[in-house]
Amino acid sequence: MNRRALLPTLALATALPLSLSGCLAGENAADTQAVADGAAATEGGALNIDFATYNPLSLIIKDQGWLEEELAAQDITVNWVQSAGSNKANEALRAGAIDVGSTAGSAALLARSNGSPIKAIDIYSQPEWAALVTLPDSGITSVEDLRGRSVAATRGTDPYFFLLQALEAAGVDQSEVTIENLQHADGRAALASGAVDAWSGLDPIMAAAEQDGAQLFFRDIDYNTYGFLNATEDFLAEKPDVAQTVVDAYEKAREWAKENPEETAAILAEVAAIDPAVATAVIIDRTNLEVDPAPGDAQRSVLEKIGPVFVETGDVQTQQQIDDALGSLFDASLVEKADPASIGSDS
Repeated sequence: MNRRALLPTLALATALPLSLSGCLAGENAADTQAVADGAAATEGGALNIDFATYNPLSLIIKDQGWLEEELAAQDITVNWVQSAGSNKANEALRAGAIDVGSTAGSAALLARSNGSPIKAIDIYSQPEWAALVTLPDSGITSVEDLRGRSVAATRGTDPYFFLLQALEAAGVDQSEVTIENLQHADGRAALASGAVDAWSGLDPIMAAAEQDGAQLFFRDIDYNTYGFLNATEDFLAEKPDVAQTVVDAYEKAREWAKENPEETAAILAEVAAIDPAVATAVIIDRTNLEVDPAPGDAQRSVLEKIGPVFVETGDVQTQQQIDDALGSLFDASLVEKADPASIGSDS
């Protein structure tokens, strides 16, 4: 794949979100009235929000302490919870353990289709974070070679749906492959030990495995869905001003990443406990942060292709559930009102 086609320049790629669509970004947004005139400011309580190594903007915000600084005057405590994968973020959102969580777009659609009351309020990246991985001596060089083999994948996440799309495109029936449902880090370990023949990997774990000798034998950025920042409907309704502060911080992190690409990679390396060179490769080569942050038409076009796969695999019962979820998932109102300059200012 021509990485230059994905990332026009290293500086831009390391930094900010790509303008893919936004003209219709708010067409399905539920009006949360996040900054409605006269709305009372939230006082006291907590903001429960996730951070994840697959969401570099979350790492920046946590590292810089912006939310703690901004919400201190409202006596709001910020509780950070690490998400090990989209499936774990979805579980926490549905259980009410977090108010805001990071997932792949496919996982957000799956959750909403199955009744989870979430809204996508920000697009934090368009990553190439999933690919199919094997070891050099496995004899696997193509998706077709997976017939009769075992593959580790984390069900309900982008790598899982990446695998399903790759199999379908190659004409390989799922029944011809043994899919082992393992969390991302466990999938890497299973591949390294020989317990599985291949792994549908997720960065930055995948990049670290690649540095150790694993091989990415199938890549396609179009099979990766966007990075979605999701919030529960209750949180948006009850604490709209806090939700706006979160999105303002994400926009601030977008600007910060552009100005501090090396520091962004360094933060990722520290949190993920990976080599700085691996973190730099993840940020520069396989993370396109220059996206329009308003969820809308660009994401819809990708998810419309993924939706039918959910029904075929039995992850969602009907296509109508998919259609209803796509019609109610996006809320661009906070992004449209975002003011990154309000974060970390002395005024």
